[in-house]
Amino acid sequence: MIRLNINIDHVATLRNQRDTVYPDPVRAAAQCLLAGADGITVHLREDRRHVRDRDVEALHASLAARSKKAVLNLEMAASAEMNAIAERVGPDVVTLVPERREERTTEGGLDAIGNAEQIDLTAAVCARAGIKLSLFIEASLEQVRASHARGATQVEFHTGHYCEAEPAQQFTLLRRLREASTLAHELGLEVAAGHGLNQSNVTAIARLPHLAELNIGHSVVSDALFFGLQSAVAQLRATIDAALRPEPARR
Repeated sequence: MIRLNINIDHVATLRNQRDTVYPDPVRAAAQCLLAGADGITVHLREDRRHVRDRDVEALHASLAARSKKAVLNLEMAASAEMNAIAERVGPDVVTLVPERREERTTEGGLDAIGNAEQIDLTAAVCARAGIKLSLFIEASLEQVRASHARGATQVEFHTGHYCEAEPAQQFTLLRRLREASTLAHELGLEVAAGHGLNQSNVTAIARLPHLAELNIGHSVVSDALFFGLQSAVAQLRATIDAALRPEPARR
């Protein structure tokens, strides 16, 4: 079974538009878990455009208090400020992502080769605090090898390019994802994927070899406007589970 983490950043984005106390990300997280999610993902950005520090703290406390433990996956940049927050709060997972102030959302994978020094500092913090380290990277064999060298436990492949590609290009991109997933598994890394995924395009990604986790957010919050949050999560969970069932034999 593939773990499903729901990214609830855009619940906080909606709240921040009016600077109110609602909608509450902690309440949204509870609804996602009731509907079948395994964990919650949030991206604490430098500009705090989505979740804020107090959200991360409240989510950590809320998830830790549940009778069935749910994972908190903190996406963040490899910076001294974020390292200090991660060490203080103690999320279950830290996922390092690239971050540019002017971007609307994360536009690509982290360069595990060019950012080795910064990644090593975060890896040391995670090792000291007992936090699982995941790197959000492109489906590149070189990036997988570099992630392994930097001490990551998991790699999360950026699927945005696949989701946005024309059908003719998707075949090539899917092959790269398969090859990168296979190498990651051979190196002992867990395999995750995320970005741009929704009920319409998740099936092929869910069938990647050795895939252990999906992180999906924007499409879930969007679907929640029409179906409700629990229903949106449940429908996505059902689509992912259906992708893993053996296809019936043809007569």
